[in-house]
Amino acid sequence: MPLDSETRADDRVMTDPDFAIEAKGLSKVYRSQGKTAEKRALENVDLQIPRGSLFGLLGPNGAGKSTFINILAGLVVKSAGSAKVWGYDVADNPRMAKSSIGVVPQELNIDPFFTPEEMLDVQAGLYGVPSSERRTEEILAMIGLTDKRDAYARTLSGGMRRRLLIGKAMVHDPPVLVLDEPTAGVDIELRQQLWENVVALNKRGTTVLLTTHYLEEAEELCDRIAIINHGKLVAHDDKRSLLGRLDAKTVRVTVKETLTDIPEPLRKLNPAIQQDGPAAGPTVMTIAYRPSAMTAGEIIAALNEARLTIHDLSTEETDLEDIFLQITRSSRD
Repeated sequence: MPLDSETRADDRVMTDPDFAIEAKGLSKVYRSQGKTAEKRALENVDLQIPRGSLFGLLGPNGAGKSTFINILAGLVVKSAGSAKVWGYDVADNPRMAKSSIGVVPQELNIDPFFTPEEMLDVQAGLYGVPSSERRTEEILAMIGLTDKRDAYARTLSGGMRRRLLIGKAMVHDPPVLVLDEPTAGVDIELRQQLWENVVALNKRGTTVLLTTHYLEEAEELCDRIAIINHGKLVAHDDKRSLLGRLDAKTVRVTVKETLTDIPEPLRKLNPAIQQDGPAAGPTVMTIAYRPSAMTAGEIIAALNEARLTIHDLSTEETDLEDIFLQITRSSRD
C-alpha cells in the first residue's frame, strides 16, 4: 500500500536515532511443510548498526542474511524478538519502517517495458512522494542514466540495470539503504562504478548495509562488519578490530646466500626454504608466526645472528577472508 505524504511527514522521528538498524533477540523459524523439515533461519540475533556507517553483513549461502534483510523490509514476519529501522519497530510501525529503508535485491526485477524515468516515477508514487518532491532528475544523474532515461529497461546492460535498482531504492530518500549482493555477475569496471555511487551516498549521510560474497569489497569499503552463520551472529566488530582477531602473520625473506639447510638460530622459527631462481641463487624463506608471541624484530635479529644478508623482506597481513574462514569453521564445529 502506498505511503501517503501526510503519514510520511507526521510520523517521522524528530531526532535521528543512534542506530539505523537494531535487532534484539531476533529469530525466525520456517515451519515444516510436507516433507520439508522445520528450518531455524535466525536464532536470537542481537545487532546494532550505527547511523551513517557503511556496514558489511557476511555469511555463507543459507546463513540467514536474506531472512534478516527481508524482516527489515517487511517481507518476512519474525518469529521472536524485535527489529527496528531508523527507530521504527517493523511490527509496531511497519509503514514508517518501510519508508525509512530502501532495498536493492539480488534479482534484476525490472519491468522490461518501462523506461528508467517511468520506473523511478512509478516507484516514487508507490511511496506517496508528491510529484513536486520527486527527485527523478537527480537520481538519474547520480546513477549515470540520464542519457538512458527514455530507453526501455530491456535494452539496458546488466550494470545499468543494477544502477537502476539502486535508483529505485532511493526514490523516497530513505536514510537506510540495503544492498543484497549488488555486484553479483557484474564485471570489474561496472562494479567499481557501483561502489563509487554507494560510497558517495554514504558520504551524504545514508547508512548502507551491504551483503556480498566478494570479501575484498567488504574489507575495502566497510567500516564495521558482522558475520552470520547458521542463523547465529558469530562476529560483530569494527573492521580493524576484526582483522586483529587472527593471531597469525607471515614473513617472506629473500637472502643472498644459497641455503641447503636451516641455520641453527633460525630453527626455532621453522622456516620453509626454497631457491629463488637457479640452484646457486638466493634463498627464499617463509616464516609463519604469532604476533602475540613474537615480533618481526625478533625474526630479523635471528637472521642477523645467522649472518645472512637480507635482500628482500615482506609481510603478509591477515585479511578478511582468513577471519571469515576461521570464524565460520569454528562456529560449525
